[in-house]
Amino acid sequence: MKISAINVFQVDLPLKEGRYSWSNGNFVEVFDSTVIEIETDEGLKGYAECCPLGSAYLPSYAIGVRAGLEELAPHLIGKDPLNIGEINRVMDAALRGHPYAKSPIDIACWDLLGKATGQPLYTLLGGAAQDDVVLYRAISQEAPDVMARKIEGYAAEGYTKFQLKVGGDANDDIDRIHATRSVLKKTDLLVADANTGWTRHEAARVVGAVSSLDVYIEQPCLTYEESVSIRKRTALPFILDEVIDGPNTLVRGIAEDAMDCINLKISKVGGLTRAKLMRDLCVLHGIPMTIEDTWGGDIVTAAIAHLARSTPADFTFSATDFNSYGTVDIAEGAPKRVNGRMTASDRPGLGITPIFDALGEPVARYS
Repeated sequence: MKISAINVFQVDLPLKEGRYSWSNGNFVEVFDSTVIEIETDEGLKGYAECCPLGSAYLPSYAIGVRAGLEELAPHLIGKDPLNIGEINRVMDAALRGHPYAKSPIDIACWDLLGKATGQPLYTLLGGAAQDDVVLYRAISQEAPDVMARKIEGYAAEGYTKFQLKVGGDANDDIDRIHATRSVLKKTDLLVADANTGWTRHEAARVVGAVSSLDVYIEQPCLTYEESVSIRKRTALPFILDEVIDGPNTLVRGIAEDAMDCINLKISKVGGLTRAKLMRDLCVLHGIPMTIEDTWGGDIVTAAIAHLARSTPADFTFSATDFNSYGTVDIAEGAPKRVNGRMTASDRPGLGITPIFDALGEPVARYS
């Protein structure tokens, strides 16, 4: 089997809530997502999606996905998409860094591998370790009472884990954490996610002020070193996200006891191949994960579901159903939330079929 063409689509994903806000005043109202279709000489087609969280979250941005694909595509035409290791070596030789741009190629090749072998991706990624996976709900940064009301609403929909967007003014964030924790059940989990937004002294103030609460602290500061400094000052459970950007930083974090959990974002690390490697390292070393991505629609959510379903429940801290945040469906067969949980399709590959009326015409074609 050989890659004969790569088609690139751009689709806007508006939000049901109108705006998603996080640290340092950042927000997005409409997400810019890229969907790719890999055609092969045998007629099989593989699909994937990449949707950065704006341009101020990670070193990635929406137009950069498509620019990266333009650079990579000529090196991939004629290659065997089922030889995923070689596909990744070719991409790394052709373009240094930019894992988010490589991620949709990697995932689409996994989709093709599943279709070629008649197996769902969760089987290829290690086999079904659970029937379905628990989800968290991200609570966009707003006034404390508004965030508390939203948590109550989402709890009524079956969610039991909540990621609170903090990383703003320390005084406001202390109020946000107290207000939201007070409306939750004892068994519900709350994560205060600063998304790198606090300076070290602000983070120290916040963790001290909420030390008596049942709350996780996530990625308080911009750098690994600053965040580890805060970990040393608190007994609260600690999650790293943005600074765990590949296998090397994960190995460092494990060796230095830098975290209790991580957020494993598939596109941040370059696709399912490296995400699976990091997942397996986490399981081996007893590190639970939130398995997710930066953002996305139905196709991103399907990839998340397959990796999460093949991860043991004890090490799946949570996962994300990004397709429930938006107003646009871009694929049939995508996972749907049921009582705060979702599962991956049993159909071959990702198990999704793109809705081309939603995607429109390709913005680029490489052959």
